[in-house]
Amino acid sequence: MEFLKTFVLRRNPRTAVCFWRSHAEQMPSVRKISTTSPRSTVMPAWVIDKYGKNEVLRFTQNMMIPVIHYPNEVIIKVHAASVNPIDVNMRKKQLLQATHLSLPLYGLTSWFLSKSSPPCGYGATALNMKRDPLHIKTKGEEFPLTLGRDVSGVVMECGLEVKYFKPGDEVWAAVPPWKQGTLSEFVVVSGNEVSLKPKSLTHTQAASLPYVALTAWSAINKVGGLNDKNCRGKRVLILGASGGVGTFAIQVMKAWGADVTAVCSHDASELVRKLGADDVIDYKSGNVEEQLKSLKPFDFILDNVGGSTETWALNFLKKWSGATYVTLVTPFLLNMDRLGIADGMLQTGVTVGSKALKHFWQGVHYRWAFFMASGVYLDDIAKLVDEGKIQPVIEKTFPFSQVPEAFLKVERGHARGKTVINVV
Repeated sequence: MEFLKTFVLRRNPRTAVCFWRSHAEQMPSVRKISTTSPRSTVMPAWVIDKYGKNEVLRFTQNMMIPVIHYPNEVIIKVHAASVNPIDVNMRKKQLLQATHLSLPLYGLTSWFLSKSSPPCGYGATALNMKRDPLHIKTKGEEFPLTLGRDVSGVVMECGLEVKYFKPGDEVWAAVPPWKQGTLSEFVVVSGNEVSLKPKSLTHTQAASLPYVALTAWSAINKVGGLNDKNCRGKRVLILGASGGVGTFAIQVMKAWGADVTAVCSHDASELVRKLGADDVIDYKSGNVEEQLKSLKPFDFILDNVGGSTETWALNFLKKWSGATYVTLVTPFLLNMDRLGIADGMLQTGVTVGSKALKHFWQGVHYRWAFFMASGVYLDDIAKLVDEGKIQPVIEKTFPFSQVPEAFLKVERGHARGKTVINVV
């Protein structure tokens, strides 16, 4: 592979190594694995050519290997990836009308369009705008589309402005939904979305965390304002505690000293208690509202469920104390799919503004949160992982040949952790 490297800096900004290369050089492999030939321009990947049911997933050996277009990008050889509910919903053909999956996917509730509606992918309007802001491309040019948001792997090549990584580094990242995904041999990402993989985790374990961890981190830390200095002793309620976001949220809250109440089904109670939950509410054993009335009010509520929970959950916050409710289930992308970009953003602004104002006058804070790709946040998360305060929760692992089966498993719901794909 021929390339020119000018400056490659380690994570320590004071240490610089300068390389001037005028000839082709094959990068040393850190592991003895079978990879695509250095002369090849194609790679294996799972793609979709249109939105639809699970049958649209197609394996190909001829997906173009990604190249660096911007000086801050890196190419990663994927060792492991995972399937999140957002991948299932991006794959689906139709979106809207009365089916409540209530999944926290890139900050949205999942719905389905009626059959009379034109086919479109989950959040297609917003994501296509991000991919092509000038509307240069024609409709459907996002295909073939590779899904998958999480990646753990090895850096193969760096852009000239990448300062903190070098070829051979083991890294992890979460790729934003408007970019080509990680269910392929290689993926290109921005350097500011990448972090060094926790040393204590294998690639399989590491691939289970980035997307859900960053989603939870956004809700808890960036929107909710909680951190290791102000969280001790606070009472926290997590709705939908047994999925990927919930299991991470329990652990980080406990690492920061909070008292955590988790809402999940009975068969997941042992899991969430093992992760540190102080109290567990079984939503199948009776009305959740009635069960919560016997507990003290909360300082913070993280809602991974949405739907009707929003109508009563805020009643269990401490009034006039700065208590905050944060939901990951919002109509942002749905509004843009249904109403178009301008009207959808306007409707979203009106909705969140009116709800925030309504609850402010009732003495509590109402907020929305979204996934945020960030290598800096992953640095903080990696530190917690290597300190033993966060552990990956993996429900099932699939080989790369069984990606469609992994999608079907995630689509069935009732997750007890993550579904991981071993690519290598």
